Amino acid sequence: MERLQQIASQATASLAPPPAPAHPLDPLSPAEITAVVEVVKKAHSNAKALSFNVVTLREPTKKAYLSWKEKNGPLPPRMAQFVILEAGKTGVQEGIVDISNMYVTGLKHVEGVQPILTVEDLQSTESIIRTDPSVIEQCVKSGIPASDMHKVYCDPWTIGYDERWGNSARLQQAMMYYRSDEDDSQYSHPLDFIPIVDTEEKKVIYIDIPEVRRPLSKQPHSNFYPADAVKKHGYRTDVKPINITQPEGVSFKMTGNVMEWSNFKFHIGFNYREGIVLSDITYNDHGNVRPLFHRMSLSEMVVPYGDPSFKHFRKHALDIGEYGAGYMTNPLALGCDCKGVIHYLDAHFAERSGAPLTVKNAVCIHEEDEGILFKHSDFRDDFNTTIVTRATKLVISQIFTAANYEYCIYWVFLQDGSIRLDVKLTGILNTYVSNPGEKVAPWGTEVYPQVNAHNHQHLFSLRLDPRIDGDNNSVVQSDVVPGEGALGSLENPYGNAWKGQGTVFKTVADSLKSKANAQTARSWDIINPSSINPYSGKPASFKIVSGQTATMMAKDNSIPAKRAPWAKNTITVVKYDEDRLYPSGMFVPQCSGEGQVGIKKWVGDGSDSVENTDIIVFHTFGISHVPAPEDFPLMPAEPISLLIRPRNFFTQNPALDIPPSYACTTKEAKINGGAERVSTVDSASRLAFSNTASSCCKK
Repeated sequence: MERLQQIASQATASLAPPPAPAHPLDPLSPAEITAVVEVVKKAHSNAKALSFNVVTLREPTKKAYLSWKEKNGPLPPRMAQFVILEAGKTGVQEGIVDISNMYVTGLKHVEGVQPILTVEDLQSTESIIRTDPSVIEQCVKSGIPASDMHKVYCDPWTIGYDERWGNSARLQQAMMYYRSDEDDSQYSHPLDFIPIVDTEEKKVIYIDIPEVRRPLSKQPHSNFYPADAVKKHGYRTDVKPINITQPEGVSFKMTGNVMEWSNFKFHIGFNYREGIVLSDITYNDHGNVRPLFHRMSLSEMVVPYGDPSFKHFRKHALDIGEYGAGYMTNPLALGCDCKGVIHYLDAHFAERSGAPLTVKNAVCIHEEDEGILFKHSDFRDDFNTTIVTRATKLVISQIFTAANYEYCIYWVFLQDGSIRLDVKLTGILNTYVSNPGEKVAPWGTEVYPQVNAHNHQHLFSLRLDPRIDGDNNSVVQSDVVPGEGALGSLENPYGNAWKGQGTVFKTVADSLKSKANAQTARSWDIINPSSINPYSGKPASFKIVSGQTATMMAKDNSIPAKRAPWAKNTITVVKYDEDRLYPSGMFVPQCSGEGQVGIKKWVGDGSDSVENTDIIVFHTFGISHVPAPEDFPLMPAEPISLLIRPRNFFTQNPALDIPPSYACTTKEAKINGGAERVSTVDSASRLAFSNTASSCCKK
């Protein structure tokens, strides 16, 4: 239940506003965060104690932004959104601060919800469990002396949803581990019980204990830091450094947070929840600036685990809604996380006290070689007639840590007009202790003696707000299907006929029926029915080509399925609305998934028309992970990739204006008489294997 409170503007109007940013989509600056916190504190001068959970940009409405951008309208008002906890009050208070006028508006007391967990919330949990008598008792029973509690660690997780407590208190579940030394990897020594911690009261309220006890393993730690790697096997000696240089500088231009690169222009934003947000993406098609997407982001993810025993059903972290890809983001370092000529963007948040917190180098922007962009050679003169052009890609990246896992997010812009999203999963498997000889299959794998890693999935929700060649778009399911007619028939005499077939989603319900199908090479075209390609006669589109399209394995109406209903569908298309951002809802921690929240509310009965109108597209992609010993103690990065590429948008290959790396026409080949092509710059190549290197860079 929500109770609306209106705060009079006079209460805070005396405070001076901070300087406005260069662009209305720019994230809040530290000065703006400070100003917003002052306004909120002044409006709550009678409160016992305030804790700031979220202070973030309230993005301008789409209508207001496009009016300013495309119709010479007024600059949208600068707004901030906040979520606070007040001592002695259940639920949260959320509201908006008008930064230009320095007042609070639309304050709501929202009961029956819990806010996102911050890094500060997680950091306090370990000290709580180490000093709790009941936790110490269980550690002793597991084989850890009470004097060794400083060697006990935990990964604090949101509790997900547990009907015993619901959302009455702000809870975490502590996944327990042991390190004999502070530099050991705790994940090779998990413990078998799970304390439940009240985040606000800072105390253990319960301990879940399995019926079958599993004492602490006596196996040596499985470690991965240098001293341990050298001690066990030594490092390889055949690894030579690879350097990336751009002696003439980068090809992109950054004006504040606005990027211009290879005909693309877009805004790079960053917030506590989604992390990187890309907005107002356009393409300059030889002077014709064509809109592509108003906004794109990773709006949610879920990691449901597959062991039905004990309390493992609670392990289905919705990492973006429960912790925040922004809040958990890493500061990045040159030569390690990023390589080349780098431009960084910092991220700014509010601490629990309200003080601004800066994560340096939260976003890494750089270019990389992308291999061959296009190539063709003619066999008629022994392939001397040839053209080859190498590609460059622009990468906007961040890395965030969700307890044991790292998620490396790469938004990649390509010179053929495509946009690719690459995700790399690394970090460490979530583990649980097993007894010697215990059978852990089929729900898990013993990846190290007495270490059970459970089956789990990594499912992401890509949110696209399209404006393909302007307003009013549709989505088409695209399949390849055999031609009609049996072998020997008039329509298909040799049986070889096949075609592409498109099915337009007319309603929300139509999109829900569209599941991934590798047999038909299924993809999805976001089209503008009013923009017709003069050559093909087909509507301009950007196609979602996604091959790793796992959907949730948990049963319908299970707790994970109810909390992440979007994860059951490969594609969901709904009508646009300003607040349709987060498919699992605004307040995800400890939500039950019951009721009309998030995407369930937006889908409704499925009857809304989504044809030739303003739409939002949610696409579920990801993997199902059955662990193996190769994933432990530190997992090699596992890649996931999807492509959003133009189809019938251009009238030819849009990258033909990229200067070729080498080109030789038939006439030039005749003049050259088949002369050998040698490298102009890469003399080091001849060091590879004596002097046998060759190149196509110079005639």
